[in-house]
Amino acid sequence: MLEQTLPSWRHDCPYCDAHIELLVDTSQGSHETWEDCPQCCAPIHYRIEVDAVTEDIVSVVAGDDDEVM
Repeated sequence: MLEQTLPSWRHDCPYCDAHIELLVDTSQGSHETWEDCPQCCAPIHYRIEVDAVTEDIVSVVAGDDDEVM
């Protein structure tokens, strides 16, 4: 059986500047989600854009609720 890994996106927490590696399920297509920072537990809002054909990550915007539009 072939094991498939999820692509990741590295960034810093907008609250505490901790280094975060976000695993992205590109099969969902472009989407928004919220994940808690593993360091400070603050909720981070992500807007993830995925190429519909290749399922590659095009962009990820991370911030608090006021920053991600």
